[in-house]
Amino acid sequence: MRDTRESRLLLILLVAIAFALITVDIRGGDDSPLNGARDAASTVLGPVEKAVASAVNPVADGVRAIRDAGSHQNRIHALERQNAVLKQRLASSDMAGSRVKQLDSLLKTAGSGQYAIKAAQVIAIGAAQGFSWTITIDAGSDDGVARDMTVINGDGLVGRVTTVGHTTATVLLASDPDFTVGTRLEGSDEIGFATGQGTRQMKVQLLNGRAQVKRGDRLVTFGSQKGRPFVPGVPVGTVSYVEPTPGELTKTVMVQPFVSFTKLDLVGVVVEEPRTDPRDTVLPPKPRTAPATPPATKPKSVATTKKKG
Repeated sequence: MRDTRESRLLLILLVAIAFALITVDIRGGDDSPLNGARDAASTVLGPVEKAVASAVNPVADGVRAIRDAGSHQNRIHALERQNAVLKQRLASSDMAGSRVKQLDSLLKTAGSGQYAIKAAQVIAIGAAQGFSWTITIDAGSDDGVARDMTVINGDGLVGRVTTVGHTTATVLLASDPDFTVGTRLEGSDEIGFATGQGTRQMKVQLLNGRAQVKRGDRLVTFGSQKGRPFVPGVPVGTVSYVEPTPGELTKTVMVQPFVSFTKLDLVGVVVEEPRTDPRDTVLPPKPRTAPATPPATKPKSVATTKKKG
């Protein structure tokens, strides 16, 4: 349409009509004469508006998601960091609780045997050379640790010190095949020699082939001169099997060690032997067995007699 005088007049007329319709509609309220026209227009244009909205809304949502992605990712990273910190705190708490229990058990064992000990933590497993069953502890000559000292934990015999540095030392475990320690049987005092067998149970050769020994009997260290390499009375293990060796000069038994060599963490190096042999006092109390319940007996019937009249 060209910009002529007639077109301008037409535009002014249309604007005036629009204002007049708006005024009539507002004044009429619910009774407005334009309600019918408005409803008709809504009926015709409503589906078009919905279609346009359904097409536009995903785009708008995508724009908002892209806009908020940065803040969401930051929140995720923050939650992940908080989760890692909480896990670390929980692990530290559990480890601290475990070490407190180990230290308490170690001190009780040392107190029962009157052993002067230097507590140490296992910092490495295995020797630098060879295939020996060894551990490295964070205590050395600066702490009073010397070669051929007995190493224990709260359960019993761990091993003996083989090499010593200023701040660390290497311990040969009782499970090592080259490890041998003199033992004494609880109660009967039968003497033998226990040898490590790696992941298998220890083997003990009792010097008396006629020694009375059974499954469940317990052994402690016999002790060495001046307490090196072994102090007396340290719990070694429990007899699990007695080999039948009739007529032999010695008797062979298999012993389950008290110490779990794959779970070592806190240990104690005995830096001073006890004044007297503790004998069997370091062994834990044996579990009490409940007394056998006598079989139920049927109560005796009471005979009644009638008096003659």
